[in-house]
Parts: sequence; structure tokens; C-alpha cells
Amino acid sequence: MPVTATEPEDRLLARVDLRGRAGDPRAVDEVLPRAALDVGAAVELVRPMVDDVRARGLPAVLEATARLDGVELTSTRVPAAELARALDELEPAVRAALEESVRRARLVHQAQLRPDETVELAPGGTVTERWVAVRRVGLYAPGGLVAYPSSVVMNVVPAQVAGVRELAVASPPQRDNGGLPHPSVLAACALLGVEEVHAVGGAQAVAMFAYGTSECAPVDLVTGPGNVYVAAAKRLVRGRVGIDSEAGPTEIGVLADDSADPAFVAADLISQAEHDPNASCLLVSPSEALLDAVDEELVRQFALTKHVDRVGPALRGQSAAILVDDLDAGLAVVDAWAAEHLEVITRDAAAVAARVTNAGAVFVGAWSPVSLGDYLAGSNHVLPTGGTARFNPGLSVQTFLRGIHVVDYSREALAEVADHIDALGGAEDLVAHVAAVRVRVPKEQP
Repeated sequence: MPVTATEPEDRLLARVDLRGRAGDPRAVDEVLPRAALDVGAAVELVRPMVDDVRARGLPAVLEATARLDGVELTSTRVPAAELARALDELEPAVRAALEESVRRARLVHQAQLRPDETVELAPGGTVTERWVAVRRVGLYAPGGLVAYPSSVVMNVVPAQVAGVRELAVASPPQRDNGGLPHPSVLAACALLGVEEVHAVGGAQAVAMFAYGTSECAPVDLVTGPGNVYVAAAKRLVRGRVGIDSEAGPTEIGVLADDSADPAFVAADLISQAEHDPNASCLLVSPSEALLDAVDEELVRQFALTKHVDRVGPALRGQSAAILVDDLDAGLAVVDAWAAEHLEVITRDAAAVAARVTNAGAVFVGAWSPVSLGDYLAGSNHVLPTGGTARFNPGLSVQTFLRGIHVVDYSREALAEVADHIDALGGAEDLVAHVAAVRVRVPKEQP
């Protein structure tokens, strides 16, 4: 059966009929929507700025901030008094919500810590894997269309749990806030005990973290979501520092059957679409009746939503409803798309969700919407986008840890494997390798 797409004028989501074709990877790749993210082109745009920050430091950062953000600063560092003031003035309900978000995130992320493991391979011969936190991390908190204090929580908590000693946060300055980052971002930093915060956004923030300035020491790792220019800067500095990922526009996949409530599904699609006009939403179902009902709900709820300027372009642009033969075919489609967020709203949703192999995070059943994960599920909402969930994990404690092997052998344990080292070193013509062992345990003469 050919792939078809229908787009009636009153439909917000394009309809794609993949019945009979969901098992064909080429057909799936051809029709599944995804926001275009040309990081390569953006790299060439931000390269001069990154090079300038590397060469001149703080003056280059301040000039880029004035040019791009329209804010004239003499220092990027946010004073401690401003952090304290932002927390003091934070609405009590928001503070309580952030505190609960932090509490839940700590519980989940503490469970990710790994103990050091020692393996004894022979008497006197052990290898220990020791987990060590990176020393200093630069955390980026976006502040473009929306300010995200929740992203401060999601970046800072796993870093703190991992044992990172120095944390620096950067977030774009705002003209309406006296050149400081958004008050809610500052309040979240203060709540978490982060003392070093910089009013810097975009590619210049990543360059500042990587190369350092007179006010910000270089870091070892840069994490946090951002726009295409942030992603491009991360690509440029990777190798100088570690990065978590090149995050793209947010995306949601929903795998649903005829048991799903169309109002729930429509609300969840709109909730992710309001992040960004470039957000992607994919609804996959074997039920044509459900897709029709969701279409109607989307029209109704879209008329009531606040951010129509974002939701409309996202739903009409790089989003679609996919009709498949059955849930097996639906699973093949969502695994091929590898969503940042995937909701499974089906009968026996836990069993279906357990079969998903490619997703940043999976939300099981009607009562686990992505919005829960954005704020209070305890899971991390910094997740792989653009299909990279096929090989990349989301942000976690492990992002901030390095595994170091500690090898501890006695003379007797080394002697036990010396003949094998003779053989392998000889096979690779690395005679000095063999000699480094034999100087310790000479070969017995016959």
C-alpha cells in the first residue's frame, strides 16, 4: 500500500497512512517528520565568535552580549545579593514546587551512583573501577522564548549528586531584568546553592566555559540544552571540553490505541508544541477513529491555548499523525523515530512500553504525561533529540563521572601472566613491552 498524507484545511496534524509499510525502514524514514537542525551551517556562523572569545576572553564575551542580546554589561558575574534577592522574591508556590522537584530529582539521581567495583583475577591481581567526578562543570540554562528554572534543577542536581566540586551556570541576560538572567533562573540557582552564575547566553556562553575569561575559569564539561547556535558552539569546543549532547528542538511521540482519551493525547501534543515553533509531535496509532478524534480535540484545544504562535507552526510544520496496522507496527515506527519523549497510552501500557528500545524517556499510561517529567517525575528532562536516542542517553549522574581502572598486581600475579605477555608482545613486535615485564620477573632458564 502506498504511503499517503492527507491534510484537510481544518486539520492541524498531517495524516500519514503507513499501513502495510511500517516494517520498511526507508518508507518510515521518508515520511516521519523532524525539525531541520543544520548545526553544520551554524558552526561556520559562530566560529568567529568562539575564536574571538578564545583569543580575547571577557571583552569578546561582553561585545557579543551587547550585539546579540542588546545588553551592555561590564561584568558577566551575577552578584550574590541578586541571587539571594531572586530567591527571597520568588512566589511561594513556585518555590515549594522547585523544592519538591529538587527532592524527587535527588532521590532518582542518587540511585544512579555506582559503587567502586574490585575484581580479583588471580591471587594478588585486582582491577578496580573507580568512579570520579569531573572537577568543574559549566551548566547552560536557556532563556530565549521561555526561561527554564526547571532546567537548572535538571542540570545541577545530578552534578551535585555525582560530587562535582565546582559548578558555574550561564543564562542569557534580559533587558527587562536589568541585564540579569530571568529571576526564576537566579532563584533556582540560589535554592540549589550555586554561587557562580553568569549573565551570558548562546554560543558565547559555551565559548566562555571552554576557554575561560578573567571572571570564569575554564570548565571540564559543558551541559544543558540550547538553540542551534549553542549546539554549534558545543561541536566546536568538543575535545577541548566534554559535552553532554548537541540538543535540538524538543519532540514528543505518542503511541496510542483506541483506549486512549483523545483529549489527553491532544493536550500532550500541544504541551510540547508550545516550547518552540520547531518542536516535533508524532502520534502513532492503529486506530483511525482515535486519530480523527484527536484531530477534533486539537482544533478545540488550539483555539484555547495561549502560545498559538509556537503551537501552530510546530503542529502544522514538522509533526504528523501516523496510521499503522497494529501496535507491533506502531512500535517499529516509534523506535525508528527515537523520540526525546515517548508516551505509551494503550491497554497494558507497561508491557508495551517495556518493548520500546529507542527513546530518551518513556511515559507509561494515561497518568504519566510528559509535563510530569518536565517538572516533578524525578526523572531528568535533558534528553537526546533528533533521533540520537538510538545511541545517546539523557543527562544523568553518569554524565559527570569518569570510570578509572586501578590495576594492582603483586610480583606473583605478574609472573603468572608473563608468558602470555611474551607471546602477545612478540606477535605485535613490541619487544620493549615484553622487556618491561621481564625486567621485573626474569624468564626462568631451563
